[in-house]
Amino acid sequence: MKVMALGTTLLLLTSAVFPAASAGEASPIGKVLQLLSDLQTKIIGEGEEAMKTYAAFSEWCEERSKNLGYEIKTGKSEVAALKSTIEEESALAGSLESKIEKLAGSIATDEADLKAATVIRAKEAADFAALEKELTDVIDTLERAIGILEKEMQKSGASMMQLNNAGSIAEALSALVKASALSSADAKQLTALVQSSQESEEGDLSLGAPAGAVYKGQSRGIIGTLEDLLEKAESQLADARKTETADLHNFEVLKLSLEEQIKYAKKELAEAKQGSAASGEKKATAEGDLKVTSSELANDVTTLADLHHTCLTKAQDFEAETKSRSEELKALAAAK
Repeated sequence: MKVMALGTTLLLLTSAVFPAASAGEASPIGKVLQLLSDLQTKIIGEGEEAMKTYAAFSEWCEERSKNLGYEIKTGKSEVAALKSTIEEESALAGSLESKIEKLAGSIATDEADLKAATVIRAKEAADFAALEKELTDVIDTLERAIGILEKEMQKSGASMMQLNNAGSIAEALSALVKASALSSADAKQLTALVQSSQESEEGDLSLGAPAGAVYKGQSRGIIGTLEDLLEKAESQLADARKTETADLHNFEVLKLSLEEQIKYAKKELAEAKQGSAASGEKKATAEGDLKVTSSELANDVTTLADLHHTCLTKAQDFEAETKSRSEELKALAAAK
């Protein structure tokens, strides 16, 4: 189109110049050639200016494309890193939740065991205290009774005769009560002890049976029986105290162990809960960053595509304009 326009321009220039030549003015051919030269100069100048403008635009396209490419690469890397962080924190959160559940169960079990052990220990201590008091009272009563009998043995009189004539321990103790040497409560307790001891032995008969005559006239036999009971009571008390000491020690060891387990489990539980909260916060932050980064990445990709289209269109336009100028210059050169 520009070449056709140039041809039309040349015809107009020629028609305008040649009439003037008939009037005797300057050479019309010279004027035409001058006009053609001026036109060539103008077209060349326009081409150079267009080249400068396009060169600057092309440089901007290259730089902008490079920057967008870097931003896209960085964005993709950040998206991948954020997704990895989210996956890691999700896995960590699951692991910590499982740990928290396990620790909570362990603490509950240990606390229940400690409570149960404490209840059992309290009952054992109460049972021991009652048994210790009972045995201590028995030992005290036996020791007093033996002492009284030994003193009565050294006396003479009605009380000694009644003691020697006693057919059983019960009768002997009754004689001591009548002589005011022994209280009725102590006599009753001692009678019960002797009866209980006899009933626990196979083949023994109850108090008052004919076998009780073995004590008749033998106060030392009564004392020996009471001394045997005293020895048994002292042995039972020693065993009870030994058992109580062992039970108390075992409880203290168990109590310390459970308390330590609970202490460290609670510490781990607190750390796990803190870690879970931190992990959840980190995951939430990563999810927010991922949303923003993904949006920015999509925008950069779109911007780069638009840039490529714009730059390509501009390049095609510049190429067409350059080709057109070249053809115009060829036409001008041919016209000379």
